[in-house]
Amino acid sequence: MSSSVVDLARWRDPRLGQPGEVVLPAGTVRYHDQGSGPVIVFAHGYLVNANLWRKLVPLLADRFRCITPDLPLGAHTVPMRPTADLTPIGIAQLISDLLDALDLGGVTLFGNDSGGAYSQLVAADHPERLARLVLSSYETPESSWPPTPGGFGLLKATAAHPLSYLALHQVLRLRRSWRWHNTYGWLARRPIEPTVMGSYVRPVLDRPEIRRDGRKAIGAVSARYTRRAAERLTAGFDRPILLAWAAEDRVFPLAHAERYARALGAELRTVPDSYTYVAEDQPERTAALPRDWCQS
Repeated sequence: MSSSVVDLARWRDPRLGQPGEVVLPAGTVRYHDQGSGPVIVFAHGYLVNANLWRKLVPLLADRFRCITPDLPLGAHTVPMRPTADLTPIGIAQLISDLLDALDLGGVTLFGNDSGGAYSQLVAADHPERLARLVLSSYETPESSWPPTPGGFGLLKATAAHPLSYLALHQVLRLRRSWRWHNTYGWLARRPIEPTVMGSYVRPVLDRPEIRRDGRKAIGAVSARYTRRAAERLTAGFDRPILLAWAAEDRVFPLAHAERYARALGAELRTVPDSYTYVAEDQPERTAALPRDWCQS
């Protein structure tokens, strides 16, 4: 599809299914719904949206109901209320509120990148609607948040002021910057098509209220949240956990995942020939994990 004939910020791949929206205490969240069967809710990370799952959902929708929300992490289209809590605790609450509003039960929550960190917080603090947890290439208790490799810590540093945050993201107007290691180059092994990338970067570039949400979210992250959640999960989370890790991850070391899986008593499976965005780089191999594990 030509980027000249679509609103890039609002475009979502039709393979994600039927669009919908729900009004939550923090604001309106848009999502897509595809398939039927046991429910998988997908949580993406910073500066991407539901399009991250566009290749994966069609491979799972014959067996699962796939819910792909746009979380308020800088690439969404509907701003949150100005008073919304977008700290990690607040985002976890928002995901839990989404599950409640859609009346979803027996949910497999699948989080990738910082979406895994938020998903871990949901499991620790709001486990009632969860049946399983998939954590994919994300901030383990050994990681900083934002992660140190790739220079992503600059995101939090510049979030201290609206002007520095705005200035940092201006480089994303240049397509060549999308492959830099401190943008998306260490997250996706291969280039992401321009229409999808437009949906990721246009909201934060063009809309002050979306920048406000993204800045609030990234400015509040800290490893203390993931470490507290890890303590709670290792102490008493009694549902199955799968760590699905990019075998060649440049940002989240596989060794961290191996140690954390042992601490959790969780299964660890790797996705070869992939960086952090496993659903982008290897959708077929990634789809095989829940197709097997969630129905075992």
